[in-house]
Amino acid sequence: LILSLLCWAAGEVAAYPPWDFSWGEPASREARADPNAWSWVGDSQSPGTYRQHPVMVQCQEAQLVVTVHRDLFGTGRLVNAADLTLGPAACKHSSLSRAHNTVTFTAGLHECGSTVQITPDSLIYRTLLNYDPSPASNPVIIRTNPAIIPIECHYPRRENVSSNAIRPTWAPFSSTLSAEEKLVFSLRLMNEDWSAERPFTGFQLGDVLNIQAEVGTESHVPLRLFVDSCVAALSPGADSSPHYTIIDFNGCLVDGRLDDTSSAFITPRPREDMLRFRIDVFRFAGDTRNLIYITCHLKVTPADQTPDPLNKACSFNKARNTWAPVEGTRDICSCCEMGNCGSPALSRSLNPLERWPSRRFRRHDTKGKEAEADVVIGPVLLSGHLGTRQQEGGQGGVTAVLGVGTVLLCVVAGVGLAAAVLAIGVGRRRCARAQA
Repeated sequence: LILSLLCWAAGEVAAYPPWDFSWGEPASREARADPNAWSWVGDSQSPGTYRQHPVMVQCQEAQLVVTVHRDLFGTGRLVNAADLTLGPAACKHSSLSRAHNTVTFTAGLHECGSTVQITPDSLIYRTLLNYDPSPASNPVIIRTNPAIIPIECHYPRRENVSSNAIRPTWAPFSSTLSAEEKLVFSLRLMNEDWSAERPFTGFQLGDVLNIQAEVGTESHVPLRLFVDSCVAALSPGADSSPHYTIIDFNGCLVDGRLDDTSSAFITPRPREDMLRFRIDVFRFAGDTRNLIYITCHLKVTPADQTPDPLNKACSFNKARNTWAPVEGTRDICSCCEMGNCGSPALSRSLNPLERWPSRRFRRHDTKGKEAEADVVIGPVLLSGHLGTRQQEGGQGGVTAVLGVGTVLLCVVAGVGLAAAVLAIGVGRRRCARAQA
């Protein structure tokens, strides 16, 4: 009975996570259940605590207005207005209200380094609100952490956003023809089953980015889309440094060539005018912002044109140690290993950013239609709790060790108890023989 009670008590102790002193607090368990949740905690009696959402955004016709309450974290401590900036260009605030403790940013939709994403139904403008606290009076310590808050403005493409003015019912033949031939390139960040778009936030190292490239052909002849190259950087500018090449050499997904990645194109295609690929999440070493922008160069060819070394989508197959195309013969991917699939102007000596004259570069075919364009997706924000999953895995490992230790303890105790019983039995037998 004593041995059973001892084993039960040891098992209960091993079931709890080590070094966790909040087992009996429901609020603590709820907080640990969602490490990415933001909670504005404060005493309801404390003066100056801001209970409403600290950031308000107004998406106007040609600009956005961002109003930030200086009690950004809901602690009653006001942040310095000079530590708040808008966008990768770090635009300063336009006004400051000391009476309401608010900071206001007013910027055009294309200003401050904002990016635009084109979808079949919407224009999505994205930017960031940055909080980078200045050093304290004592440089050895810090009292607040930097923060990045994503901001989006969505505008319908097929509706009149400004004034509902009367429009004529006729249109010139030339403008109708031009509208039918226009191509709209887009990049989207998709969820795990590719059924819908997902937010740009909450990623952790070890996650996967599902990226869908698409071209809106309208009334155009059937086209096949290719991702010529992709580069990740800390800002959407083509001259950003540092940067990391994901796709290169006219459609070679070079990130999948590394041993610690599973990046690849998805085969088969859903449609000829759509191409999907997956890349493992990463971050730039030594940078505290934990964000990346991905700039991809997209192009189209007629759907009946056979893929070739200049128009292809190739992934590296680690099992076979070779490159494989989404469509076409394997020989079109052989140049991926050599690192030179095009003309000398597109050789390995040039990095992908240097190949593009500008961020909005577009190339027209012989009929004047835009056949190529570079598109920016981002910012993709990594969660500030980068070590959460590893920490949980570590605790699980320690718990498993404790469980094994408990079993060993019970076995040793059982063996010891059996030995004691045996010794007592032998002693009684000897006593009985001596008395006889």
